Amino acid sequence: MTILTDLRERTRTWHRGSYRCGQAFAVITVLCVFAMLIDQRTLEGAPIWAKPFKFAVSGSLYFFAWSWLVTLLPKFRRTAGVLANALVVIFSAEYVLMVFQAARVRASHFNYATPLDNAIFQTMGGMVATLWLVNLVLTIAVMFTRLPDRATAWAARIGAVLGAIGISLATLMTGPTPEQQAMLDATGQSAMIGAHTVGLPDGGPGLPILGWSTVGGDLRIPHFLGLHGLQALPLLALALGVLAARYPRLRDDVVRLRLVVIAGVGYAGLLALLTWQALRGQSIVAPDGQTLTAFALLVAGVAVSGLIAIGRPSKDRELEASLR
Repeated sequence: MTILTDLRERTRTWHRGSYRCGQAFAVITVLCVFAMLIDQRTLEGAPIWAKPFKFAVSGSLYFFAWSWLVTLLPKFRRTAGVLANALVVIFSAEYVLMVFQAARVRASHFNYATPLDNAIFQTMGGMVATLWLVNLVLTIAVMFTRLPDRATAWAARIGAVLGAIGISLATLMTGPTPEQQAMLDATGQSAMIGAHTVGLPDGGPGLPILGWSTVGGDLRIPHFLGLHGLQALPLLALALGVLAARYPRLRDDVVRLRLVVIAGVGYAGLLALLTWQALRGQSIVAPDGQTLTAFALLVAGVAVSGLIAIGRPSKDRELEASLR
């Protein structure tokens, strides 16, 4: 059996709408790369097709994850399928508006410069609010899902909650900056209201491709990390299941469950740390002593907890030992 055939077999029961959407955005990701190579125009110092590229990558991962998660629901699967299709429609419509603005070399987010820009951003804002609500309903459904493999079940639950938090963090970008507020107070209007960079105007130096600020705080980082907890935790559970074939200790589902929960707590801690760092106007590439200390404590806590989880016998093993 080829890898492609095996992949088709594994994904055969996944929700079709979101799976096809994930495939479509994977193709769009490649098209955006070609667009960036061909079209050299920039907006606020970044290639105009960089944002559509990043959203295509994010959308592809997001919908592949939900296409799998929906199949885990023993009840209300048809309703969940309808909600997943709603996510596809909402996100795709928002993406079309984003591409439209990119083609016009106009900012798609926080843009109030003209009536058309304002209308597009307000429409996108309504779409995001609706997407968040639908995502929340699906997340609640996943929280009550029971699976034979407890590690996978909790990876799905924690990942879905982290994803919902990640979407919610976008609201931190919508308030006016001090400069924008001063303009609003003075004139009653501002061309831009909201920003993802903290401490400096948007559009400064940033990491290649990602564009995350290298000179100030950037709220897109925790937003991205939280959103993709939806993929990270289930992938960890999958990896632990694969490694169980080589490492007998991981064949104990209690051990795998402990490791998934520890990873989930660590992921949430990292999400909180990056949000705290961004809100203080601190670049991801220039952490101060407080940030480094908090990160070191977080890593140490996760590492020690993981070692304890692996070394500590499960209740089943304790029972077996007592019967010998």
